[in-house]
Order: sequence, then C-alpha cells, then structure tokens
Amino acid sequence: MSGKSLKIVKNEQPVRLWVHPEGAVVGTLFLRPQDADDQAESPADVLNTEQPFLVLRRTKPDEIRFYNRNAIVRVEYEETPPTDDEMVRTMQCVIHMMDGSVIDGRINESLPPEHARLYDYLNQGKNRFLKLFTSSNEACLVNKSYVIQVTTQTD
Repeated sequence: MSGKSLKIVKNEQPVRLWVHPEGAVVGTLFLRPQDADDQAESPADVLNTEQPFLVLRRTKPDEIRFYNRNAIVRVEYEETPPTDDEMVRTMQCVIHMMDGSVIDGRINESLPPEHARLYDYLNQGKNRFLKLFTSSNEACLVNKSYVIQVTTQTD
C-alpha cells in the first residue's frame, strides 16, 4: 500500500493566528473541499470543532504545527461577507480583547427572528469563536474566552 492512498485531500487557507502568549503566527489551515454531499469547510468550521488541537502549516519556518484552540486569541483571513441572503442580519460592534486590542467590525449572521440580537449571537453556546468582518474582504474569528466586552456600534 502506498502512502499516497492514505492522504486526505484538503485545501489550504492562508491565515494569521494570534496565539497566547506567542503572538502573530502566519500560515495555512487545512480545509475540506466541497464535495457532492457537502459544502466546503471554512476556517470557522475548523476553529469551532470540539477537538482541542488544529493543524497549521507555518510559513516561516516551513513546518507543520498543532495549536491548542484554547490558546488561539483570534484568526484573520480573507473572505467576502455574504450579501444576497435576506435572512442575514448585520450587526456593527466593537470587541475589546484581554490583550488590549480593539476590533471594530460587523457580524453577518443568519439568526432566527426570536434570537436576532447581538446579545443572542454572543451567547450561542455551540461556537467558541465569533465571526466578524473587519473590512470588505477580511474576516476575523475571535475566541470568546479572550473577550472582555462587546459594544454596539451604529453607522
């Protein structure tokens, strides 16, 4: 049996992780590509799994590392926010982090009408990371454990 038959096909997504206490780490996450039955995996899918570690290919030095999700403060990567779904609610906010950083952005999420407030999104128990867009083409996943406070922002 060859080693190639054991290889799992993955797409690589360039990211910048902010890891406690290491700081900024540049590399790529491995994401499952889209298949006939499922949509492609996103960085948010990878970060919000139950498993304690994720795989990152570092850029400099070129190596594979396994990072504990609990130590990841935030993850930044390129993504365009959804615009065509009428169920998507946009909420402007400012997130104040334990490391002193302040992240200004907007959350674009499809939420049920009875739980469509920013407070409801922040308190969803299923996800460890909040997703917000900090520009027209940059997403940021923020570890809830490192958030001190979130304030609403109006245009």
